[in-house]
Amino acid sequence: MNDVAFMVDQLLQGYAGDPWHGPSTSALLAGLTAEEAGAHPVAGAHSIWELVLHMTAWQNEVRKRLAGKPATFPSEGDWRQPAEVSAAAWAAVRRELGDSLAALLQDLGALVEPDLETKIGALSSQDPAIATDVTRRATLSGLLQHNAYHSGQIALMRKALHPGG
Repeated sequence: MNDVAFMVDQLLQGYAGDPWHGPSTSALLAGLTAEEAGAHPVAGAHSIWELVLHMTAWQNEVRKRLAGKPATFPSEGDWRQPAEVSAAAWAAVRRELGDSLAALLQDLGALVEPDLETKIGALSSQDPAIATDVTRRATLSGLLQHNAYHSGQIALMRKALHPGG
């Protein structure tokens, strides 16, 4: 398996497969109501809904970077708040997360191995999220870590919502 196929596989595993670290993102989101997703059971922590919006935004940003756009913060915002808390809005947000990953995987699947060493241009910034002189490979690796980290936060928020359950 080449590294492009490996990245595709790892992103899929983390989202809907059987990742080593625990439940996939989609498994963690399954069965949550809009009210649960929008709740803040831990003071000062992001809600599950906010985490999903954040993950979607960064998947979209990485897709733009792979296409040659300069690195910047996501155009839709880094930490957005839900516009409304409803079952329909929650279903749409979960769908957007899956759609953003599907689009990223489609673009990633069109790359060949040497493309992973292409450096992504960056706007002038001191923020690590807008790192300069970073390859596509490093960016994708970072996204894998980012998604795993936030999936762990979602797992903790679920536990806080349903202690002992």
